[in-house]
Amino acid sequence: MRSPLPARIARAHVVAPHPDDEAIGAFGLIVALRRRGVVVDVTLVTDGRASHPNSRRFPPARLSAARYRETRQVMRRAGVRRQDLRFLGYADGALGFDGPATTARLARDLARRPRPDLIVTPSRHDNHADHRAVARAVARAWPASIARLSYLVWPRQTPHRPRPAGRLWRRTLGARAAMKQAALRRYRTQIDAVDDDPDGFTITPALLARFGRPVEVFGSRP
Repeated sequence: MRSPLPARIARAHVVAPHPDDEAIGAFGLIVALRRRGVVVDVTLVTDGRASHPNSRRFPPARLSAARYRETRQVMRRAGVRRQDLRFLGYADGALGFDGPATTARLARDLARRPRPDLIVTPSRHDNHADHRAVARAVARAWPASIARLSYLVWPRQTPHRPRPAGRLWRRTLGARAAMKQAALRRYRTQIDAVDDDPDGFTITPALLARFGRPVEVFGSRP
């Protein structure tokens, strides 16, 4: 598929359900857009507290602060300006179960940023309920006429949805692949920094390799 990007992009908006999804889904694209001079708004929807609920060393407030700090570091490496990075602080793990009122409120919060020429959104086919809820809110936040790309972090197993919706656009990262892999390793709270919650989430070496593949895949529909 040829590039689905609009001919002229002054501003893009990347929406991520959790702190790290923006890099997993679109780090290479963000870097490429910033190097073209595009303003890239990045919005992190949830506070990231649910990844290690039983940790004593990282109680919820400390874990959230650490994850936000990691995202700031990674997005700075991608070239995103500090004023273009927002954390909305919705409850991690709850979005998919909070219902239409929360979806409507999130849509309003997202739409408060300047209107973008390109929206990068989680896929509505993602296996994580938070991701699907964010996709629904993004669909309500801006007119359908704005160009969209969707990314898939967790493919659905039932029904099997191994890719984002619509026609696929595969972006080969080239030299930026190593840059993305290094960026992903900075999410230490998700890799090895939290070692006192055996039931917590961990980006294993296999996941790190999958998330850091030298290609990013986007769908042409949310």
